[in-house]
Amino acid sequence: MIPINETFHGTFPFPPHFSTAAGFSMHYIDEGTGPTVLCLHGEPTWGYLFRNLIASLSGEYRVVVPDHMGFGKSETPSDRTYWLQDHINNLEKLVLDLDLTGITLVMHDFGGPVGMGLAARQPDRISRIISINAPTPFGQPDLGEVLSANAAESPWFRWIAGAEKQNRLESVLQELHFNILSTLKLNGFERNNVITDTWINAYGAPFTTPSETAGALGWAKGFATGAHLFEVPSSPEVSKKISALPALAIWGAADRTLHAKHFIPLFQAVFPSGQVFELQDAGHYSLEDTPDTIGALVRQFLLYTNGLGYKYPNTRGIHAE
Repeated sequence: MIPINETFHGTFPFPPHFSTAAGFSMHYIDEGTGPTVLCLHGEPTWGYLFRNLIASLSGEYRVVVPDHMGFGKSETPSDRTYWLQDHINNLEKLVLDLDLTGITLVMHDFGGPVGMGLAARQPDRISRIISINAPTPFGQPDLGEVLSANAAESPWFRWIAGAEKQNRLESVLQELHFNILSTLKLNGFERNNVITDTWINAYGAPFTTPSETAGALGWAKGFATGAHLFEVPSSPEVSKKISALPALAIWGAADRTLHAKHFIPLFQAVFPSGQVFELQDAGHYSLEDTPDTIGALVRQFLLYTNGLGYKYPNTRGIHAE
């Protein structure tokens, strides 16, 4: 686990907060005041991914950024499982502990299934949805077909499946501290000049021992073994309520792990009135590739929408930096 007050040479200067509501020490950032923006990271990142967005939004919003169990500055308990449903349970307990309402969900990578799981369980607490290269499963009948089609052409998911069959998944991912750069690069980012010793250290720091990789390993192994359970809305009323929310999808078009051609239609199936922006110069970790562009799109979305579903005006003139 990363030392509590580690800032990585000032690149992550936000004071740490912790909750034990989910039965372990769960770290989260809580910056600013105003409407709540809840940012959910994916694999194998942590809250560091949102550092630029936190700085961009916290002057006008309350930005809450948790680290999932086994990631970032959160604890990696040895007696827990790390499947999707576990992360949804943990997030729900954190949200209830902090009594977050009027939430704008900002989701990246597996933060998408976790956030949509929260939306299915706590629809009255959600006011807006923002997907940034994040799947939005919400009971779509073709979800399995979409996931299979994407996995068939994704280097990351093909490697996971092959490594699990060859009993190599644990041995490789348990060395994530050493191979973090190659793992991130396999998933895809385009802005190579972001890579510094500090940057590599920040992303590798949560995984300094094999036991600390349980979160990253669990997410990969869960897909390989079918252990993840996707939350579905409990009623047509819940589906209708969430589908009516203002929604925005921002997709780095060079994503080789979660392909836009599969996941943008999945988003549109839930949010037919949602806005979609593809950033041609960004990959899977689009928050690293185009932080200023994404910050501008998110700020305008927040400015022009609210929980009543006002339509977001066209901003296709905003280009990736």
